[in-house]
Amino acid sequence: MATPLRSSQVAESPRASRLTLAWVGGLAALGLLLLAGLAFGAVPLPLADVLDALRGAADGTTTSIVRDLRAPRVVLAALVGAGLAMSGGALQGTLHNPLAEPYLLGVSGGAAVGAVLAMALAGPSVGGSPLLITGSAFAGAAVATLVVTGIAHLAGGRGDAKLLIMAGVIVGAFANAVIMVALADAPPERIRGAVWWMMGSVADANWGTVTRTGLAVAALGAVLLYKARDLDVIALGHEPARALGVDSERAGRVIFLVASWLAAATVAAAGLVGFVGLVVPNLARLLGARRHRPMMALAALYGAALLVAADLAARTLRAPVELPLGALTALVGVPFFLSRLRRGAS
Repeated sequence: MATPLRSSQVAESPRASRLTLAWVGGLAALGLLLLAGLAFGAVPLPLADVLDALRGAADGTTTSIVRDLRAPRVVLAALVGAGLAMSGGALQGTLHNPLAEPYLLGVSGGAAVGAVLAMALAGPSVGGSPLLITGSAFAGAAVATLVVTGIAHLAGGRGDAKLLIMAGVIVGAFANAVIMVALADAPPERIRGAVWWMMGSVADANWGTVTRTGLAVAALGAVLLYKARDLDVIALGHEPARALGVDSERAGRVIFLVASWLAAATVAAAGLVGFVGLVVPNLARLLGARRHRPMMALAALYGAALLVAADLAARTLRAPVELPLGALTALVGVPFFLSRLRRGAS
């Protein structure tokens, strides 16, 4: 005699199917976008030539374009998108706030301050010291995290959406002021480079940057996935979490700091790219990922696809002019943010 299905099992079945389709669709989309990123640019290449270049069977010029110029760029875009999406998902889980995001919370702005100060103070030698920029971005993100949470805590609620957004706006404005002061007497070429970098770009990607960013995203992302169970418990509230043996305050601080460092790694690699960490985790939840571990994993996939698509648009929509990557993500993220803010206020 067959055992009847419980109502919870019936409810979970469509969600599991939807989640499976989301994974298949996301992987297919990312694969196609990666190929498109290798094929399109200032010099469009046939797909056959791209595949030959990846195998080393194409002519020298085509191989150089694909392997040395476009491949590092599309891989770095994917890594930055994945890192921002995971960082945003972790921050949202820690703060119980679907509007939390590294850019809006001032974390990315703090990382930018650290990186720009390193560039301004170190002078031309910073070009040979990428680790200095990365380390300074990490330090700036950590300081911004402490300041934002401190302001919100003093105002009466660390997890309140409005207080956190206001604190993030304050820290972001202060970060911009610090950057402008640091660049006030910089040479014009350095100012142009810093301003373009602040608008977000992966145009200068190379395999060294890809390696450093990949290691940071892999290590910090693995920590967030490992801590995902703590996020699930934190969502239950302080008392249930304590009953399950989880110190929600301590776990939240650790996850918040790791998520901030992950955002800092993306800023060090590609400058300021906002709203990916806001949009993609919410999309992952809509696609059926309810628990934090599958949500962050799925968000990493769709974040990678989103930023590869945005970078492809940045260099093809108005070619040969290249658009700022951060501006394109903002065109998607700002309307989404306003719609969620309005929904929360209604």
